[in-house]
Amino acid sequence: MTGFPTVPGLECRLDDETLQLAAQVVAAAAAAGLTLATAESLTGGLLGAAITSVPGASVIYRGGLITYATDLKHSLGGVDAEILAFDGAVSAPAVEALAAGAARVCGADVGLGLTGVAGPGEQEGHPAGTVFLGWYAGESGRQRLRLGGDRAEIRRTAVTSALRRVLDIMKVPPGIA
Repeated sequence: MTGFPTVPGLECRLDDETLQLAAQVVAAAAAAGLTLATAESLTGGLLGAAITSVPGASVIYRGGLITYATDLKHSLGGVDAEILAFDGAVSAPAVEALAAGAARVCGADVGLGLTGVAGPGEQEGHPAGTVFLGWYAGESGRQRLRLGGDRAEIRRTAVTSALRRVLDIMKVPPGIA
């Protein structure tokens, strides 16, 4: 066997826009003296990969949690079992807790969380393209996204959305002196 087989439409590569945003995030975090951590579900580490593709990212990126399975959102990400039972893994409360859990577990100033449905089917009654983005920087926040495209495009757009959000957070980081 000379290589791994590929399935058309399922590969997910980082495009130029994503890489440029990641470079801006690394530069902005370094200039602000902030560190970042991630907790990812539907993106499976793609956000962390985008950040660490930038030379010098080790100065600002503490690490990430890949919590693809629901039980790992609780045991690694710190999402309360009641949130998972009542709101679900694909929810605003879950993603806020993931972001705060990433910051806490990795010892970072800023935590980012992503959970959602990349598709093609639905999960917990949510259609493909439903994504929750959460952040923690002393205070928590969350945003629901409705993304279009195939599985790869949904994952890529979730990552670029998270990178844009962290740039916004670092301009005026809430709760960080």
